Amino acid sequence: MTEKEATAQGEAPEPTQPPPSGRKNAYNTTVDGGGGLVRVGAPPSPLTVLGRAAGTIWSVPKARVGLILLAVFVLAAVFAPLLAPYAPTDNSFARAEGGSPAHPLGTTTAGEDVLSQLIYGSRVSVLVGMVAGFGATLIAVLLGMSWGYTRGFAADVINFFVNLFLVIPGLPLMIVLAAYLQGGGLAMIIFVVVITGWAWGARVLRSQTQSLRSRDFITAAQFSGESSFRIVFREILPNMTSLITGSFFGAATAAILAESGLSFLGLGDTAMVSWGSMLFWAQNSNAILTGQWVLLFAPGLCIALLATSLTLINFGVDGLSNPRLREGKGR
Repeated sequence: MTEKEATAQGEAPEPTQPPPSGRKNAYNTTVDGGGGLVRVGAPPSPLTVLGRAAGTIWSVPKARVGLILLAVFVLAAVFAPLLAPYAPTDNSFARAEGGSPAHPLGTTTAGEDVLSQLIYGSRVSVLVGMVAGFGATLIAVLLGMSWGYTRGFAADVINFFVNLFLVIPGLPLMIVLAAYLQGGGLAMIIFVVVITGWAWGARVLRSQTQSLRSRDFITAAQFSGESSFRIVFREILPNMTSLITGSFFGAATAAILAESGLSFLGLGDTAMVSWGSMLFWAQNSNAILTGQWVLLFAPGLCIALLATSLTLINFGVDGLSNPRLREGKGR
């Protein structure tokens, strides 16, 4: 008997018992005890998700060390004019001087302060690593996910280009491109690194996209009439965040090493102060034979530490996608 019929017959309607207040069901909805209304729980904000991810990465001891190392190099790059005792190109000092209070790491054969060049050189490596890593990852995401989702002729075309870049040796290709485009400065180095560094990431993302393509939520999105673009970048992409982040750190590491290698070979801008150019001029001046081993050791150590910091952070990124890989705080 409905409430209206009960009122017409003079009977009191049966009271409806509202569901218990504050109870959550399997769909993360909350029941309002006052009127029996159901309120869908709001998704976490991007800042909340970012904070949780940062906490997960920080909880991994290896990643924590990597974050600290990376922060040191980033701060050195940003505040280089304040930290460096002299200008990196100031050659008014004594040549090939050993370590002293005025020049803790000595001077180069051109009379430049080594410590100042080391601090300013961090700017190039950090910039190339971040920009080239982002560019290579962006291309890998666009092509890799499109390659994994699409079928037919478009997939075959992407497959041809990816395999072409995979079979061509990366170092010779970088050397040829850098030699042909020599004189382009830092932008040329970034362009060469991006062009030669995206293929492996695209192949990994393609495999993961093919795995997610057969999931039920993708099938539901297809039957609901969603476009392929929306399915790839609104449904599949959020489930690959940790993999893309790991791909970025891998590409940034490769970019730092590639820039240093090209500059060491003299294919970069030798007038620009970078760790690679420091190695180039140290080799040209026979630093080892003259006993100035610090000219090679200092920039080489900085390159190794910066690349290691990104690799260590990757251990924490792996924990975002696979909780079994998270290490305890005591380890």
